[in-house]
Amino acid sequence: MRKLYVLLLQRWNLIVNLTYRLLKIKPKVKGSLDTLDYILKHCCSVSRYGDGELLLMNGWYIGFQKRDSLLQQRLKEIIGSSVPNHIVCLPCVFEGIGTFEQSAGLFWEEHLKHSLRQWCSYANLHKQYYDTQMTRFYMDIKDKAQSSAVLSKLKQIWQDREVVFVEGEKSRMGFNNDLFANAISIQRILCPAENAFSSYEKILATVREYVAKDKLVLIALGPTATVLAYDLSISGYQAIDLGHLDIEYEWFKRGATEKCAIDGKYVNEVNQREIPDMTDEVFLSQVLATVK
Repeated sequence: MRKLYVLLLQRWNLIVNLTYRLLKIKPKVKGSLDTLDYILKHCCSVSRYGDGELLLMNGWYIGFQKRDSLLQQRLKEIIGSSVPNHIVCLPCVFEGIGTFEQSAGLFWEEHLKHSLRQWCSYANLHKQYYDTQMTRFYMDIKDKAQSSAVLSKLKQIWQDREVVFVEGEKSRMGFNNDLFANAISIQRILCPAENAFSSYEKILATVREYVAKDKLVLIALGPTATVLAYDLSISGYQAIDLGHLDIEYEWFKRGATEKCAIDGKYVNEVNQREIPDMTDEVFLSQVLATVK
C-alpha cells in the first residue's frame, strides 16, 4: 500500500510540475552577464541558491551540510526577501537549458521535472532574481567565449579592493592561482569545512569583530554563505557568496573537460575531502581568525 501511495505521489508531482511549465509559472531570473553588471553598478551583496539549498529547504541534507531546522527556516526567509543592496540568485534554468553542456542540461531538465513547483512555492514570483551560475562560469557552460566574459566581470568586483575571505578551512580560495591578483590585499577567516552552520553565530560575530565595513567580504561556505551574505548586508557590509568559483577557475585554467581533483583544495563534487594541513607562510599570514 505504501509503495502505491509513493508511486501515485510521484506521478502527481510530475503532473503538477508539467502544468507549471505549460502555464509558464516560474521565477524571473536574469543571466550571468546582467547579474554581474548589476553587482558592479550597485556594489550589492549576493546570496545564492542552488539544488542543494532547495534540498535543505525541503528538510533534507547535502554532503557537507547536515539537516538543520534553523538553516531551513533562514533559507526560506531569505529567498523571498527584499532588502537594500542585496540580491538573491537562483539557477538560471527556468527559461530553458540551451546554454548548458549536455550532461548539465540533462541534470537540470530532470531537476525541473520534479522541483519546479517547489521553487515557485519558495520564491516570490513577482521578484527579480539573478543568476546563481555566475560563479559556475565554465564547466557546465556550452559557450566558452561567454565563460571568459563572465570571468572578466567577476574579477572587476574585487579590483583594487581590500578583500576578506570567509571560507571553509580547506577551501583555500586563490591559493596557488591568480584569481584575486587584482585585489589590494587578502585576509581570511577560516571556518569548519563541513556543517559550518553549526558555528554560524560564531562566524557572524567573528566577521563583525575583525572586518571593517569598507572591506569586501567574499564567502565560500556552502549554504551557510547564503545566510551570511544576507545578514552581513543588513549590517552594512558588501558580502558575496562565491561558492565554488575558485575550483571553477582551476578547471578553467586547465581547460578541463570534466570535474577533477585540485591538489591541496577541498573539492566536494569529486569527493576530495582529505586535504593536507596548510604550511604555506603567505597563506597562514593572511589568516585573521579561525572559527571551530
